[in-house]
Amino acid sequence: MTTGRSSNLFNAPVGSSFTEFLNLAAPELLPGRRPLPPGDHGAVAPHGTTIVAATYNGGVVMGGDRRATQGNMIAQRDIEKVFPTDAYSVAGIAGTAGIAIEMIRLYQVELEHYEKIEGTPLTLDGKANRLSIMIRGNLGAALQGLAVIPLFAGFDLDATDPAAAGRIFGFDVTGGCWEEQGYSSVGSGSVFAKSSLKKLWKPAMDEAGAVRILVESLYDAADDDSATGGPDIIRKLYPILAVVDAEGVRRLTDDEVGAVVAEVIADRTANPGV
Repeated sequence: MTTGRSSNLFNAPVGSSFTEFLNLAAPELLPGRRPLPPGDHGAVAPHGTTIVAATYNGGVVMGGDRRATQGNMIAQRDIEKVFPTDAYSVAGIAGTAGIAIEMIRLYQVELEHYEKIEGTPLTLDGKANRLSIMIRGNLGAALQGLAVIPLFAGFDLDATDPAAAGRIFGFDVTGGCWEEQGYSSVGSGSVFAKSSLKKLWKPAMDEAGAVRILVESLYDAADDDSATGGPDIIRKLYPILAVVDAEGVRRLTDDEVGAVVAEVIADRTANPGV
């Protein structure tokens, strides 16, 4: 029979949270628990930039550009910033890229662990609250320039009206969580992207319309924000777009997104003042 610290921890009353278990078993593995020397360290790490999301009649779409920056340099041209977190939710990352990706991977395990322990998935509100706790745990690193502020969206299986089941949640660096209405954006280009969405989004639009306005909003963000990458036609690097509806999460293919990008570029070429 195995005894010792590990075996006792497996019997500890931590409930259905994998993060709480990890906090007891190996807290140094949590993104926000690693000691950092004094100072601001944001300039030494690549940062993800603009994430956008919009609801439509029957679901929600999330998108992100492909650029990561480090200071005034392009650190990566093809980074992926939108991830499925379970069968009916997605998260987009903005902020310190390495910590953000690690946090989302841990969050994916957190949701899977809960479902295995409890035999049922968390509600959409519960998923948003779990993510806010993880963001709050990174506050110390955030105050030293290594902030992570994701955008979260999903299809609410408990919604009484399936047409309005697509929902979006925003956060602040302290883990504060709130629901966004209709559309939202985070990251360095969010001001420009959100201004674009404000003019383009309409209630009860369809999936194709939501995809189109997200591509347009990322195009507008890239036009004014140097840290946001526009569509790269030569390398065929297009925004990552994920749809969440009653059937679950579906990532659009490069061909599907490329076709929308081509339409947007054609319209802007015909009317460059837009």
